[in-house]
Amino acid sequence: MDPLSLKSLLLLLPLLGCCVGQGILAEGPVAALLGGNVTLKTTITNQNPSVIIWNFNGANNVATFTGGSVKVNAAYTGRVSLNPTDGSLTLSALKPGDSGDYSVTVITSDTLAGETKLQVVEPVSDVIINSNVPDAIEYNSTVILTCSAKGSLLSFKWINGSAPIVVDGTRITEMKTNLSSVLTIKNVLRTDLVGPIYCSASNSLTTKSTTTPFNLTVYYGPDDVTITPANPPKFVQAGSTFNLSCSASSLPSASFTWYYNGTMIGTSSSVLTLDMIKAQGYTKAADYTCRAENPKSKRNVASPAVSFAIMEGISSVKIIGPTGVLIADNSTANLSCQATGGTVGDIDWLKDGKPLGPSSPRVVFAADKTSVQISPLQKDDNGRFTCRVSNAVSSKEAHYNMQVVYGPEQPTITARKAVEVNQREELTCSAASVPPANYTWKLNGTATTTTAAVFIIASATYKDTGTYTCEARNIITGKTTSTSHNLSVRGEGTLDGLSDGAIAGIVIAVIIAVVLVVVGVYYYCRQKVPVLQMSKQCEERYSPAPCFPPLCLPLHDLPGNVLHSSHASAY
Repeated sequence: MDPLSLKSLLLLLPLLGCCVGQGILAEGPVAALLGGNVTLKTTITNQNPSVIIWNFNGANNVATFTGGSVKVNAAYTGRVSLNPTDGSLTLSALKPGDSGDYSVTVITSDTLAGETKLQVVEPVSDVIINSNVPDAIEYNSTVILTCSAKGSLLSFKWINGSAPIVVDGTRITEMKTNLSSVLTIKNVLRTDLVGPIYCSASNSLTTKSTTTPFNLTVYYGPDDVTITPANPPKFVQAGSTFNLSCSASSLPSASFTWYYNGTMIGTSSSVLTLDMIKAQGYTKAADYTCRAENPKSKRNVASPAVSFAIMEGISSVKIIGPTGVLIADNSTANLSCQATGGTVGDIDWLKDGKPLGPSSPRVVFAADKTSVQISPLQKDDNGRFTCRVSNAVSSKEAHYNMQVVYGPEQPTITARKAVEVNQREELTCSAASVPPANYTWKLNGTATTTTAAVFIIASATYKDTGTYTCEARNIITGKTTSTSHNLSVRGEGTLDGLSDGAIAGIVIAVIIAVVLVVVGVYYYCRQKVPVLQMSKQCEERYSPAPCFPPLCLPLHDLPGNVLHSSHASAY
């Protein structure tokens, strides 16, 4: 076909195409990578086209097939091939300028046509994130992050850690262009950029993310400024390990300043010790606060106040008491309690571990309870006296052992009243006395050589019978008391019989047995012999005693003289 005829055909084909079959190309757009290949396929099969014409953006001829031969436009030489069988067009070494509208006209027995759009896509590369600031301060800074990339038809996505960054359109906004995404965060929060931050760019054919995660430090705080302990005791003992500790949530770490009733204390440590406080001369009750400051943001926040006072503990306590001999009903005891160090709060007196109170007029306390007087002393005042001195932070005790001389009281002798000859016997004498009494013994008024509390008779003889007298003497009070005990020595075997208690038990048992026998016989007779009515004469004869014998014998067993006697009529 000559060139003039081909040009005329090209002018007429658009008109013909309006009247014949349409849509022999797939619906576009068709995407293909820059520098790659793409085939624009038709839907023609087994129709042996006689003419195939491909145009780009309307009038620009790409390739034609006529008269059995393919002709490629000089601009596409080496990059385009045309399949004369189905009319498909293949483009190689794609360039950005290859993007556009492609149309084809195929003449078989009919005239067929189709159009599609080709997008030559540049692959994504060089994805990077840039920030307008090297770091940020929470609530104050506006952070602008720019994600840029090379490629075409790009879309962007921001990731914080593993979660997408949510754009709210107010505080966090995003502005997109073909080659970048700009993320703006106003009044940045520490949670906005916990990181790492990633940006991914993509188009229809490729996706790529930042190879190195982006991190931006957001300085924050101080928050939650607190003092530990939050509720200290009202009084703290001087010299103890007590201290105050201040903490805050802050990045970078906060610096601390302490205040005593609003006056700065010269230390920047997070721990305030008692030594630091005492060095300032502070001991009275006061409010302590801590102020934390962020060195980056210069923001500072004060803690809630805690209050306490420093008190010296009681160092030692002693009791000053009588040193001489104390005699019951004669002596007076003054006990004085003295404490050193610290402020005395309470003084308590105890005796033998129990509170000592003014239970009687004998016990008198000083108004401040630093001393107690007991007058006159009695034997019950013997024991351990304790003075306990305490304040809000400490407690100390001192002890005094009181010994009151008394007695001896009336002694007692423990021994048997009678023993047999050759038996051993011990007579034990005891008398309450402080100090312990000295004992002497007399037998029938005559002094013996025994000077112990126990008088021992190794083997009793008749001459040991008599009255034993124990005398108890207190060498300090000079008082002597005595008591006596009678001991009888008897012959062998005379004390072996039954005891009075055993004899009494046997007698009682015999009486009970007799009573049971009588009652048993009575009930037995009642069952064997019918009860007979006694005659008036029987009643008169045996009255007032019951007529028991006649009633307890069967009639056939009664002697004949009884039946015929003057008493027979009684039956």
